[in-house]
Amino acid sequence: MQHYDVVIVGGAAIGSSVAYFLNHDLGFAGSVAVIERDPSYARAATTLSAASIRQQFSTPENIRMSRFGVEFFRTVTERFGADADIGFRENGYLLLAGEAGRAALERNHAIQRGEGADIIQMTPSEVASRWPWLRTDDLALGSFGRSGEGWFDAHALLTLLRRAAHKGGAAYLHGEVVAISRAGNRIETVSLADGRRIACGTLVNAAGPQAGDLAALAEIPLPVEPRKRCVFVADCRAPLPGMPLIVDTSGAWLRPEGQVYICGISPQDDARADDLEVDDALFDDMIWPALANRIPAMEALKLVRAWAGHYDFNTLDQNAILGPHPQIANFLFANGFSGHGLQQAPAVGRAIAELIVLGRYRSLDLSVFGYERIMTGRAMRELNVI
Repeated sequence: MQHYDVVIVGGAAIGSSVAYFLNHDLGFAGSVAVIERDPSYARAATTLSAASIRQQFSTPENIRMSRFGVEFFRTVTERFGADADIGFRENGYLLLAGEAGRAALERNHAIQRGEGADIIQMTPSEVASRWPWLRTDDLALGSFGRSGEGWFDAHALLTLLRRAAHKGGAAYLHGEVVAISRAGNRIETVSLADGRRIACGTLVNAAGPQAGDLAALAEIPLPVEPRKRCVFVADCRAPLPGMPLIVDTSGAWLRPEGQVYICGISPQDDARADDLEVDDALFDDMIWPALANRIPAMEALKLVRAWAGHYDFNTLDQNAILGPHPQIANFLFANGFSGHGLQQAPAVGRAIAELIVLGRYRSLDLSVFGYERIMTGRAMRELNVI
């Protein structure tokens, strides 16, 4: 039976970020294994995401994690070499609100500005002046990130993290965890589907949408499940210069991707979904009408292709669950990001690595996301979930 000081279940952005920070920033001298059931990452939430980053949250700690991520993205060449490139484009987020959403946008803006985020509020006329192709007559307010928000290449980021973690000594193991053994208040081993058993000093749950299923193997309740999100790729012949990522009053979102646009919306019937089948009706019935209403030029939108991925959805409050279990100290959570895990992967990787090596948070105090609130059912809801 193999033994590793740290076993990380899940090798996508969160898990690989933990492994990277352990070996590179924290100088961890112990052994690290990353267990990934899909080494192609073809079904990973990381690679199927819209790969965007924002600071427009309602929870201060979420803003701080994203600010950490922005700085990480801006300095990838310093960390990974002169050729490192994740295609980070700081083109901003534009959140639109009608009269019913004005108060919430204003409250969130006060929190964001208090955290130093470069977010401005714009009147409808200011929005129309900057983006004249937008319809604004039904708007009350816009919120725009002038810097520190945009999008990037998820595959490139994951590749950099994995290569650096592996070079630093982390072992990447192909396998699916099917059992976890506990002895009292400690995790002892994980068992894989192929029969291997691996002993661990610390077990990190970075299993993304399957995090709740993994925790259940250790008889630990975790309110995280896969929720399907579809991304549609569309072509619009009319020029739409300077487009940021737009979040419409309808909930539909849109951003440019090269010569085309990607867009999506949360489904009205939002429940656990393990499949990756695209729901075409979302585009026809909800997204296209919303975009054509907001951007008249998009009445002539042409659907090119689509794909589906998963959120690791925290059903309690749509916020992260981080840190050790209160009674099982060597079981650490890095779960439940509900759609913003990829952008916060650097901050989470650093934070979990600090807990393992130092026994405490040092860079960012993320104790507000601790598992204790799950045990008591005390929700700390993130209001800006896209």
